Amino acid sequence: MVNSNNVTRKFTMKEKLASLGPGFVIVGSFIGPGTVTSCTLAGATYGFTLFWCVVFSVIAVIVMQGMAARIGIITQEGLAENMKHDFADRPLLRNILCGLVIIAITIGGLAYMGGDLTGTAMGASALTGVPTRIMAPILGVIVLIVLLFVGDAVKYLEKLLSVCVTLMAIVFLMTMLIVRPNFGELLRGCIPTVPKGGLMTCLSLIGTTVVPYNMFLHAASAQRTWHTKEELPLCMFGTTVPMIIGGVITGSIMITSAVVMRGMSVNNAMDMAVQLEGTLGRFAQPFMALGLLSAGISSALCSPISVSYVLAGLFDWKTDGSDKRFLGTSAIILIVGIIISAIGTNPLALIMTAQAVNGIALPVVVGVTLYLASRQRIMGEYKNSMLQNIIGLMIFAISLILGISSFIGVFAG
Repeated sequence: MVNSNNVTRKFTMKEKLASLGPGFVIVGSFIGPGTVTSCTLAGATYGFTLFWCVVFSVIAVIVMQGMAARIGIITQEGLAENMKHDFADRPLLRNILCGLVIIAITIGGLAYMGGDLTGTAMGASALTGVPTRIMAPILGVIVLIVLLFVGDAVKYLEKLLSVCVTLMAIVFLMTMLIVRPNFGELLRGCIPTVPKGGLMTCLSLIGTTVVPYNMFLHAASAQRTWHTKEELPLCMFGTTVPMIIGGVITGSIMITSAVVMRGMSVNNAMDMAVQLEGTLGRFAQPFMALGLLSAGISSALCSPISVSYVLAGLFDWKTDGSDKRFLGTSAIILIVGIIISAIGTNPLALIMTAQAVNGIALPVVVGVTLYLASRQRIMGEYKNSMLQNIIGLMIFAISLILGISSFIGVFAG
């Protein structure tokens, strides 16, 4: 448990800015090729109809990542460790839950890895002319080398991602304002509805923002960064602000696409660059290519590490890089992702499918996080309030309905 301290601290601006790092890692993980692709396709195909998915996703990611971080600080353990310990006296239920989490996170991580590398390769291919199916494995090998030899890759990503995410937010927000969306139509898009044929896109929008394994990664990151209860407000600031910025990026991409690209066919990264021409002119295509490349690499680094943190918590592995099983799991996830990306599947279809798979896994992780954050014996006085539980249950219900619908649609034909 964290150290007690009854003195309420006031945090300096320097401390607040420093607290944004772990949150920006999460945003850098979900603002990848999947977000750009899903939002662009949603706007181009359905206009503002699915904007409610973006609103829901932003609320959900703030609430759920906040719960995960709070669990990490108060217990000084990750989600997986807490789940395993809390169900220790109910071994059958514990094994079932652990099994579900392992399956959901691993399959989701593999799908996301393939989508990340493919999206990264789309950007690199646009710059170099090298085919995506060739570029993806090359980039995958580079990411693998970085992962195995740089050490704690997440730590080195924090400052870089803070700058990149902020820059992307400014550019996409400016672009959205320049195209002048119809705010009446935008407000109507906040009413939940799923157009015919739009279920996969709907789930992709949610799955690309509320990424299941990010809750495990955030709990572990919060545990390492903060150690006292008095730091909870600092953690919540460091969680909420980056998630809002990530939501601004996501919403801006979709809104701009709905205005500029409605009815257009989106086949590659250069098609998606059309939405930036109003702001960047002839630099729109290189910016989109570089954006996909950088976003994809950051996500590709975070994805395998996140899966490793989940399994490490369940199987008591060390996470400091000294345990070969921890690094080995990350390497396996990456290698399978390289294989998936090299097969030559339609890049956009693969990216969208990856987001949908994460959407299917989402209810399991949301349910576990909500349960743990509500437990008196785990969280004590810092357990969820009634309002937090109500919001959490709404998120769980919506993610469960969408997940079941997608599972039936994808796997039952």
